[in-house]
Amino acid sequence: MRPSGRQLSEMRPVSIETGFTKHAEGSALIKIGDTHVLCTATIEDRVPPFIKGSGLGWVTAEYGMLPRATNTRMRREATSGKQGGRTVEIQRLIGRSLRAGVDRVALGERQITVDCDVLQADGGTRCASITGGWVALRLAVNKLMKAGDVVSDPLISPVAAVSCGIYAGQPVLDLDYPEDSEAGVDGNFIMLGNGQQIEVQMSAEGSTFSRDQMNQLLDLAEKGVGELVAAQHAASA
Repeated sequence: MRPSGRQLSEMRPVSIETGFTKHAEGSALIKIGDTHVLCTATIEDRVPPFIKGSGLGWVTAEYGMLPRATNTRMRREATSGKQGGRTVEIQRLIGRSLRAGVDRVALGERQITVDCDVLQADGGTRCASITGGWVALRLAVNKLMKAGDVVSDPLISPVAAVSCGIYAGQPVLDLDYPEDSEAGVDGNFIMLGNGQQIEVQMSAEGSTFSRDQMNQLLDLAEKGVGELVAAQHAASA
């Protein structure tokens, strides 16, 4: 029995509210269970120096957690003068995951920055950030297309992510914090909506895993991503 009472292959409730902020070109508040992340997308007519003049666009991301996103207060990273290693790793993951679903030639020489701010954390914040971040990106690109600034849709496919793991000896989908903190194996699966893999992060947290178990987790992940992509389409339609 999972702590939440969910079935092994059952996602937490998912909701995506678009247009959550007034000023961003695209915004979405994604809630996956008790994990809530605000994602905003900002369009800028510039690109990083290393691709300037190439005609290619760029999508990048920033990630952060509010001090009371967790059960104890975390110090703001700005007060220490630098980002922590976990923050840097997650925002790089979000950026390269979203870029995998973008035709950078069609985007043109401009940058879209996706900011992901965790309001409340209960496991799976990076996965929720990627999933909600794509919706914010979709809305921003829609504005570019409506204005005629891009000729063809630069978004190749939705990008979504979900966690899976081995909890109490069983493969489970969409770990919440009680499961994540005790899982023997923990994994994050990032995929395109067409089923192509972008990235898999798997680690033994207390026990090793077999090839068969990994296949079981991949099957669960495909199911979860399918449900998330449906929620993305419904939110951004």
